[in-house]
Amino acid sequence: MARGKFITFEGIDGAGKTTHLGWFRDRLAVKVEPAGRSVVMTREPGGTPLGESLRDILLHQPMDLETEALLMFAARREHLAQVIEPALARGDWVLSDRFTDATFAYQGGGRGLPRDKLEALERWVQGGFQPDLTILFDLPPDTAGERRASVRDPDRFESESEAFFTRTRAEYLRRVEEAPYRFAVIDSTRSIAQIRNQLEEIIASL
Repeated sequence: MARGKFITFEGIDGAGKTTHLGWFRDRLAVKVEPAGRSVVMTREPGGTPLGESLRDILLHQPMDLETEALLMFAARREHLAQVIEPALARGDWVLSDRFTDATFAYQGGGRGLPRDKLEALERWVQGGFQPDLTILFDLPPDTAGERRASVRDPDRFESESEAFFTRTRAEYLRRVEEAPYRFAVIDSTRSIAQIRNQLEEIIASL
């Protein structure tokens, strides 16, 4: 069977990607399962037992910025080796809530880690491997902040300032400009129905 496809959902906290993730998986399954393929849904940081342990540390324990970036890529290497690469080799499709674009956006854009360090880690951990498609849910940081205000127990990323998310969003958009062929940008100020109409068009085009 031919190699599967790797699709990622990205966006700043509060942009609404989680609202559509399960729905997108179900719609994608309708497309690929008749051909004998499955849709594997996963997330970063996480996706493996080790990755989930690192996720808990990353979201809740303060640490040096470089330690944070190294742990993100350590979890990613395990994720690639144990989940993503085997699934794609089987011909399955993988849908991930975040991948490397998030590290460039959060640790690079938001926290200010030099891009060359992230690029070196990216080459080491994944070589030239990239998603086949990245769907970026884009939303102004002030609107995203209003949505995050309802989170009861925010983690240390969700608790960041609007200025942090402004920098994070800017880095996401820079990534889009750098590789426009890989991204589909969703205007998350629109209604759920309007967004899902666009997502249906994306699925039909795959």
